[in-house]
Amino acid sequence: QVQLVESGGGLVQAGGSLRLSCAASGSIFSINAMGWYRQAPGNQRELVATITSGGSTYYADSVKGRFTISRDNAKNTVYLQMNVLNPEDTDVYYCNAGVKTTRWGPLNVYWGQGTQVTVSS
Repeated sequence: QVQLVESGGGLVQAGGSLRLSCAASGSIFSINAMGWYRQAPGNQRELVATITSGGSTYYADSVKGRFTISRDNAKNTVYLQMNVLNPEDTDVYYCNAGVKTTRWGPLNVYWGQGTQVTVSS
């Protein structure tokens, strides 16, 4: 079993910053890509940013230049540094990871429980 636990959400004023963390634990052989998504009530979950095991990154247009995704492979942890936040960034943020629990087993995607980010104007 694999668990992803997010932390770092909260309330911040517009223009402020937050740093989200997501740590994977459990029966992990290897982790491929890791990513951050966000979802508002009644909306579809949308991709924010992803990072491969080699460090290649992808960002949604709405966060380019403001958010930075990074990871610490030794700690099985992915981070999302969010700067110049605006009220439109208010959402529940979820991390996910593609994990293999054995060398020859399948790659499964796991999700965290979500952390609330609220940006006040």
